[in-house]
Amino acid sequence: MSRISSIFTKATRTALIPYITVGYPSIETTFKVVPLLASSGCDILELGIPFSDPLADGTTIQQASYQALIQGVTPRLCFEVAQELRRQVEIPLVFMTYYNPVLRFGLEKFCSKCAEVGIDGLIIPDLPPEEGEELEQSTRRHEIDLIYLLTPASTEERITLVVNRSSGFIYLVSLTGVTGARDTLPKELESFVTKVRERTQKPLCVGFGISAPKQARRIAKVADGVIVGSRVIQLIEDDASLKKVSSFIKRLKDALSEKEVDM
Repeated sequence: MSRISSIFTKATRTALIPYITVGYPSIETTFKVVPLLASSGCDILELGIPFSDPLADGTTIQQASYQALIQGVTPRLCFEVAQELRRQVEIPLVFMTYYNPVLRFGLEKFCSKCAEVGIDGLIIPDLPPEEGEELEQSTRRHEIDLIYLLTPASTEERITLVVNRSSGFIYLVSLTGVTGARDTLPKELESFVTKVRERTQKPLCVGFGISAPKQARRIAKVADGVIVGSRVIQLIEDDASLKKVSSFIKRLKDALSEKEVDM
């Protein structure tokens, strides 16, 4: 059983999975915020590798990625950062990136390096399962979970492919569009999750657009994990002391534990 799978096996509540962009607003901030998120009770952490054309991301993460690239954050540096973070935290670490950087690095070499530095999984939004067989072979060799995405527009055929081939968990995109904090989530969200749930026992985690405890609580009723990215980055931007991020994570945890929180 992978480190990611074990999170859901022993879970007593819905998993909390924040996303940050490596090197934004600085490498020093990354080294501060990751241990903070881990010690605050987050279950899995997504580390975004900056990319010049992040098609699945909204303005907040696009800008974070752009600024990190300007500061010289490369995949090689992300590996170095991940290796140091692995010494500091025990929770699963997942790289979120796009296929081009992985292909340029070399699929086998990239996966080997992930295993070396302690990365547990990969999320690659622009890699459809129909084209993922070669990367899947490398991830299996190095015992890394390859996490595929489904959207509300996914066909029955695509759902079948993803539930059979995704490992660790399945990433359910809450809406059609790009990432970004939103005030509301689609009313059809529950039916989408239920539709996938009927086809698999693998953990289902919902991301895109989640920005408030009440949204997390709603998702917790039907899914195994909640993924929050843009709002976390916004709070890092707003407060260099990271107190706002810490407070936000606490409120999310309370919501996922079905405690009363101030919305």
